[in-house]
Amino acid sequence: MKIFVSIASYCDELLFFTLRDCYQKAEKPENLVFAVIDQNDASQKDAIDALSFADQIRYVYINKMETFGVSWARNMAFSLFDNEEYLLQIDSHTYFEQGWDDNLLTQYTKILEKSAKPILSVYPYAFCFDADEQPVFTKPTGEFVMELRPHPDTSLTDDCAVLRFRAGHVKTTEPVNGCHIAAGFIFTKSAFIEEIPYDPYLYFHGEEQSLSVRAYTRGWDIYHPTWIPLYHHYKESGVSYTNQHWHESVRDKRRLKHAQLKQRSQERVNRLFYGDGMLGSAYGLGQVRSLGDFIRFSGIDYFNKKIIR
Repeated sequence: MKIFVSIASYCDELLFFTLRDCYQKAEKPENLVFAVIDQNDASQKDAIDALSFADQIRYVYINKMETFGVSWARNMAFSLFDNEEYLLQIDSHTYFEQGWDDNLLTQYTKILEKSAKPILSVYPYAFCFDADEQPVFTKPTGEFVMELRPHPDTSLTDDCAVLRFRAGHVKTTEPVNGCHIAAGFIFTKSAFIEEIPYDPYLYFHGEEQSLSVRAYTRGWDIYHPTWIPLYHHYKESGVSYTNQHWHESVRDKRRLKHAQLKQRSQERVNRLFYGDGMLGSAYGLGQVRSLGDFIRFSGIDYFNKKIIR
């Protein structure tokens, strides 16, 4: 019953907050194994080793100037997997409810009645810090499930298959079978790691679309859970942050410039949805279901480049 907790962190001052909270709020913290990819100015190995649960952390430090984006880092985090039974992928700025592990395991077990290969995933609700630097959040009522759908301000174009998604409320007490994975919160069986390995050639946008269609076409089912026992510290839209990989202070100082990484990623997503689907590749479409099946299920028509619903 081990849970492999995958965390790709980029210059994140909340990394240690997240690690401690995840461990301390678990009902069975002894079952957690953390994989941390720390992209930063300097190694924090000594601070990691000082944690009481350091022997449960697999830590890799990489200088931030030598990294190539979140998908690349998450691919590296997956490489630290060692046959743990479950996967939890989170961002390095996450706050947990007490007993989050039992909560997710209970929800997952129940959904096995609906699907043999379910994935629990959705954008978590937000938390922030008050004036005393204490985490604060608004607990959901439990009357709604968050469903991920394409943002109304986004569209498919001839040269770009990348979409933005947002969460909307559905009034129900049952998990919602959805079409989109939220990379900041994934809980499922660890077989996902080997069947849907992270495409290291993606950068940021398109990461979740790639995971979603590749999982679906390999027979996995995405479910937005009835309860999300963790919260996400969101950045303010339109504000530049130094702990963003593309910040102007570093974006053009790497060997692969920001524009190159972004263009390469977009071409990769275009090939997946508009091209040959990268069939036969671990990073391509599966063969259990087709892209056409995904289009009919999701209402996102990549063939005709329009969103049906």
